[in-house]
Amino acid sequence: MRIGIGYDVHKLVEDRKLIIGGVEIKYNRGLLGHSDADVLIHAIMDSILGALALGDIGKHFPDTDKMYKDISSISLLKTIYQLMREKGYKINNIDCVIIAQRPKLAPHIEDMRLTICKVLNTSKDNINIKATTTEKLGFEGREEGIAAQVVCTIDKERK
Repeated sequence: MRIGIGYDVHKLVEDRKLIIGGVEIKYNRGLLGHSDADVLIHAIMDSILGALALGDIGKHFPDTDKMYKDISSISLLKTIYQLMREKGYKINNIDCVIIAQRPKLAPHIEDMRLTICKVLNTSKDNINIKATTTEKLGFEGREEGIAAQVVCTIDKERK
């Protein structure tokens, strides 16, 4: 078994869609980034890449490459999934926490889990997502941005 961790953060800004976990959430602001800035999917990708000892998403999808401008992070996750499969691994477990004062994310968590498990070809039981506030402390508490932390375990696929 191999373990990887991922962390990502993006600033909240006006005139952007808010996409977290591959799910569009109705809110008055969205996350700023080169891609769609899906903070959760970015952290998941980094955790998988970490478990594979293959660097981070910036190495694989540089924000200086126009090809990735406004790209769906779900499509990037599909690429990371294929890379993981080529190395002979499968998802064992992914545990995520999204840190945001607002919006409330609980109503969207099941949709996020379903979206992610479909891309990673794993059971929904292998994907856990939690959301928490920071009791108005820090940049998340001031509603300046949203962060996500992820731990994943992968195993060699049995032949």
